[in-house]
Amino acid sequence: MKNKYIPTSICLYINYFVHGMGAIILAQNMNYLTAQLNTDTAGVAYVISGLGIGRLIVLFVMGTLSDKFGRKPFVFLGGLFYIGFLLGILVSPNLEVAFIFAILGGIANSTLDAGTYPALMESFPKATGTASILTKAAIAGGQFVLPIVMTIIIATNSYYGWSFFFCIAILVINALIVLKMPFPNHKKPIQEEVIEAAEDEDSTPLPKLKKKANFWIEGICFIVIGYTSTATFYLVSIWLPKFSSAVAHMSEAAAAQTISYYAIGTLASVALTSILVKSLIRPVYIVFVYPLLSAIMLFILYLFPSPTLCVIGGFILGFTAAGGVLQLALTTMAEFYPEGKGRVLGIFFTSSSLATFSIPVFTGIISKTNIANIILFDALIASFGAILALVIIARYRQLFEIPSKKCKQA
Repeated sequence: MKNKYIPTSICLYINYFVHGMGAIILAQNMNYLTAQLNTDTAGVAYVISGLGIGRLIVLFVMGTLSDKFGRKPFVFLGGLFYIGFLLGILVSPNLEVAFIFAILGGIANSTLDAGTYPALMESFPKATGTASILTKAAIAGGQFVLPIVMTIIIATNSYYGWSFFFCIAILVINALIVLKMPFPNHKKPIQEEVIEAAEDEDSTPLPKLKKKANFWIEGICFIVIGYTSTATFYLVSIWLPKFSSAVAHMSEAAAAQTISYYAIGTLASVALTSILVKSLIRPVYIVFVYPLLSAIMLFILYLFPSPTLCVIGGFILGFTAAGGVLQLALTTMAEFYPEGKGRVLGIFFTSSSLATFSIPVFTGIISKTNIANIILFDALIASFGAILALVIIARYRQLFEIPSKKCKQA
């Protein structure tokens, strides 16, 4: 039977396509914004930090309210807040006003997260990993398209604000469509969701929670993984080009291209991982394997920096660090805590937001001594995340009754 929430999910992914552009749109327009705001690149970086602050201050509250009032209002409001952020930046006369609108952009992100991730899990209860990880594909798609838009703007000497209006137009149309889309009943017990999804013959049978999870063991591990998984890919996306030029002695143009390989790796990972978690492997194992591979690649980059390894590393780190570990860790946490998905999301992504706010501070300090040490720092973070994932795997085996795949044919 065709899932009636597929059109709804398409709208949700379109929002994250725009979010992918929104996450980098300030950096992509840094030269224009320095002139508009009468500041320097450090000032624009200060504005960008407002995104992390806005995301942090409301996410837990939004997640809790989403559990109470449903998912659709928060998906719709998230789109409206994003429109306010984009328009606000365009009319900001100075740094202080732009910072306030950047905080609104972070609030928009949190509001979308609070409605979107629980809605996807409830729409596809037997394919939650695949549904969640596809948000990463949508984000990567937006981050691939925006530089193309900027290239056209620069080549035609057009107003930089057209990149913002491009995002706004998509959000406005999508918000109007979302209002008419059906959403799952957010108060329906998880058992009913599973029964309704039983007709999906392609999905792996769901494990059953035998006893209540312990927040002070796996709960804390998940919260910290929210931080480490975000920090791992965030560090790479910011510092890999600088590392490639300063340490591996690549040209500035070639160093910038490492992020292109990073984006390709992300998309490749989403494509493969979505297949794997659909029917071959449970998300909990990928939450361990990918950070481990990221740590290995980062250690290799640190020890043997070269142009070739930076290109290869860009692809591999895009695949392992940015390919959906964050989303799959959230999906796994929701398995441990099936009641109150919005609250779970709020706790998890609050930790993630702490990474986006604090990591630039830490790495800024480290960069004053040695850029290479930033990669070593990232390798240690990824290693710690992998160790925590091992704890979660052990607890997963203790707490869940994992059905055999053969039971589908019984």
